[in-house]
Amino acid sequence: MINVTASRLVLILSAALSFGSAAIAQTVSVDLKGASEVPANSSTASGTGSISVAADKSVSGKITTTGIEGKMAHIHTGAAGANGPVLVGLTKDGDNGWTVPAGAKFTDEQYAAYLAGGLYVNVHTAAHPGGEIRGQLLPK
Repeated sequence: MINVTASRLVLILSAALSFGSAAIAQTVSVDLKGASEVPANSSTASGTGSISVAADKSVSGKITTTGIEGKMAHIHTGAAGANGPVLVGLTKDGDNGWTVPAGAKFTDEQYAAYLAGGLYVNVHTAAHPGGEIRGQLLPK
């Protein structure tokens, strides 16, 4: 049997929990479509992807689109059915891809909105400058 004092055990457990929580990221899948935009549209374009948010609020991820010539893509604040300001601009990655730029991080308020389902991703086009396809980020 290993003899570990209570204070040493607390230190060991604290270190393990700190290390573990920094490494854990929650990843959510996102499906983008015109019917989810505000206002909704009849676009046949679509998108899929995943966005990860770590415990330190750093953000990463990628979406891939189909049937659309996107001009810009962003993560916005806004509950389903509402539009909101841009939080993170995504970087174009090839013809159909958009990536969260390295170093992106949410504030405490933005992270709380994310946890509450109050963020979305959308892709803007020339035909729909406010956004053609949209998907809500819904953590479990």
